[in-house]
Amino acid sequence: MAWKKLKLVVNGAEIDAIAPTIISASRSTDIPAFHSEWFINRLRAGYVKWVNPFNRKEQYISFGATKFIVFWTKNAAPLMRYLPEIDRLGIAYYFNYTINDYEKEGLEPNLPPLTERINTFRKLSDIIGKERVIWRFDPLILTNDISPESLALKIDGIGNKVFTHTDRLVFSYVDIDCYQHVRRNLLNRGISYIPIDDASMISIALKIQELNRKWRLTLATCSEEITLNSLGIEHNKCIDGNLIRKIGGICSDVLKCNNLQLPMFTKHLSKDDDVKDLGQRKLCQCVESKDIGQYNSCGHLCVYCYANYSPSIVKNNLRRANVDSDSIL
Repeated sequence: MAWKKLKLVVNGAEIDAIAPTIISASRSTDIPAFHSEWFINRLRAGYVKWVNPFNRKEQYISFGATKFIVFWTKNAAPLMRYLPEIDRLGIAYYFNYTINDYEKEGLEPNLPPLTERINTFRKLSDIIGKERVIWRFDPLILTNDISPESLALKIDGIGNKVFTHTDRLVFSYVDIDCYQHVRRNLLNRGISYIPIDDASMISIALKIQELNRKWRLTLATCSEEITLNSLGIEHNKCIDGNLIRKIGGICSDVLKCNNLQLPMFTKHLSKDDDVKDLGQRKLCQCVESKDIGQYNSCGHLCVYCYANYSPSIVKNNLRRANVDSDSIL
């Protein structure tokens, strides 16, 4: 994406920067849970430095044109006190909010207790509205101790407590074979995972469909090849142009203006012309955004996480993290 470019003055030097309309915060780490003070400091400063995890090149990102932020989190509590300030900046947002129940299995070792996480989810929804808090059960994983039936019970237990505080449930099936360090993490913990084939995917989806008869949420999968439309389950756009338009009334370089009228604009908007984020996985349907997170900086240390290479690296990085720095690490 050819974002708008501008110059920043950093420590007396002129620096090239991009100025995206939509910020993703973040697929790579839980910014609300672990870096909320750093994040609000960067908003106040007006820019952030991001380091490409593959070639280590630095990129400066200005918030000068930012109109919308999509937060990804498993614990929004640390960020919630800053939401009024973000509102005052005129930046709209919603949360992709993951609540799983893998407490007994120890797959998410550093999360608050499940009851606390559910209460935080509900509190956030009460404050900003349920359409802006999307429940994710992500990923769905099968092991010797987690069967499709027990997985359905976990989803049911959470859903019964949050369905009045969200409009949507998004889920995905774990993808372990692509990540050697994830396989290693599971083996180190003595966890034998069971690959999820198409038959298992459909079986689990049927159970979720049945549970949803009482919740009546919109159901969607994230970056999955399998099509479950016959079960009323759609392919999700986790950074969703339609929802961004609805919440923020935004028309921009990535959210085109053609067919769908909004009262605050003389132009019209159409989801068909939204710019797809080509930097994500092939099956990802997300609208173009700029992610500002960094790998190896999330203290949840979820065993299945692709963005953390080792617990020791993460712990060292978090010890060194500086809330006044222009980058997370």
